[in-house]
Amino acid sequence: MFDHIGIPVTDLAAAKEFFLRALSPLAVRVLVHDADAVGLGQGDKASLWLVPASAPAAPLHLAFVAQSRAQVDAFHRQALAAGGQDNGAPQLRPRYHASYYAAFVIGPDGHNVEVVCHRAHA
Repeated sequence: MFDHIGIPVTDLAAAKEFFLRALSPLAVRVLVHDADAVGLGQGDKASLWLVPASAPAAPLHLAFVAQSRAQVDAFHRQALAAGGQDNGAPQLRPRYHASYYAAFVIGPDGHNVEVVCHRAHA
């Protein structure tokens, strides 16, 4: 449904480094970078825009799709190594559905970042 989303960040450089490292298992990279914003995405489409803000915004929940549970695990490790705060280790969350495998980390601006794989374990 969404084409892209912009989120406010208080330190553009720090947010860029956090999201690049945390989402590296999903092949996310910088596609646009200037003084006004950083556009991150897969392929040639920037879908996540980091926009400078003078004050912290209300925390958002951002969920990204993984193609495997290994990507979810790698996201969690990378996000914690990048300074994120654990908000839910990788595991099945059957209250959502039987194959919902996800991990959650609080990023530098307080946003809850989730990576989820909906596939049954192979």
